[in-house]
Amino acid sequence: MKNPRTRSILRTILGAFLILAGINHFMQPAMYAPMIPDIFSKEPTNFAAGLVELLLGIGVFIPRIRSTATLGILLLMIAFLPLHVRDVFRDDPAIGSKALAYTRLPLQFVLIAWAWLVYRQPRRP
Repeated sequence: MKNPRTRSILRTILGAFLILAGINHFMQPAMYAPMIPDIFSKEPTNFAAGLVELLLGIGVFIPRIRSTATLGILLLMIAFLPLHVRDVFRDDPAIGSKALAYTRLPLQFVLIAWAWLVYRQPRRP
């Protein structure tokens, strides 16, 4: 992305989104529990995911660690992708309905692309 202002705006929105998502894990843990595979303990996994999202979102606003935080967001969005793929194939999707599951899956790819755009370093001439 060549325009630094656009990059800054996208980065700010992504950071705010992650902060809000992280906080939401603590405020509405029941919303996330169905997405967590049964091999994991629900409450600690939800807490850890929320904490990671919150810290990565905050990291976006700290210039010294911004690159690491945005890389972390990219990796986190990739790590969450299998959960959304799995949800599409469930008889009773955790997100609520098949239609929502089919809508949410492409959105995960948008979040991955967004995180990549914000993370990647601009080429210097």
